[in-house]
Amino acid sequence: MVANSALLAAIILAFLIALIFSMFGQGGGSVYSPLLLLLGFSILLSTSTSLVLNLITSLSAGYIFYRKKMIDFKTSLIFAPGISLGAFVGGALSKSFNTTVLLWLFVVFLVGVGARMIYTYWEKEKVEENSPVHLSAAMYVFIAVFGLAVGFLAGLLGVGGGIFVVPFMVYVCKIPTKIAAGSSHLIISFSALAGILGHATSHHFDIPLIVVTGIAVLIGGNLGARISMKVKTKMIKAGLGMIMWAFAGQLLIVLLR
Repeated sequence: MVANSALLAAIILAFLIALIFSMFGQGGGSVYSPLLLLLGFSILLSTSTSLVLNLITSLSAGYIFYRKKMIDFKTSLIFAPGISLGAFVGGALSKSFNTTVLLWLFVVFLVGVGARMIYTYWEKEKVEENSPVHLSAAMYVFIAVFGLAVGFLAGLLGVGGGIFVVPFMVYVCKIPTKIAAGSSHLIISFSALAGILGHATSHHFDIPLIVVTGIAVLIGGNLGARISMKVKTKMIKAGLGMIMWAFAGQLLIVLLR
């Protein structure tokens, strides 16, 4: 049984995570799962709930980007089949994975992603061009394979995958950052939904937890997407990278006890 104080903390922090992460095209799954773990929820409950929160955040924030015409539907839909299949398989197999192994994967994931986000503070701003009109056949295959791998990790760990998708779209597909952020929300929606269905094949969800935290991220994701239209997120990304390192440190302490 999780204390009421932990539930209240989960609601408040879920709102803040959705608010901040939705600013740059991510659902917050890289933080939802370890946050719920550290608050005392089980690993399967944390990962499955995280996927639901990712879906809600992405739909809420994605609607704002859609209204601003900042979603590349063509490229997003190329990602959809691979990332959906990978997320479903990852979610379905999550119960079979050793808990300790999953926790170590979380630590590695948080350290790596945190480093990437902190690095953006020193990254030079670049002049972005329009999205490419055509993608080569090799790029279609590359996107499909990349999506499959990201989807599997997303379903297994309860993360949306936006932390990988946005840089991939910007640096590999040459999509402008704002468009990549908006498109990522659509892609995350596919992976999160598929991951949820995968988890549903092996265990039950905590509906009350999902409802209260879901309302929090619905509001936070919507506000974050609106704010993203007006502010630069370089400092926020670097700060979040430090927070993710802190989460990794907390999990490491738990593992080494």
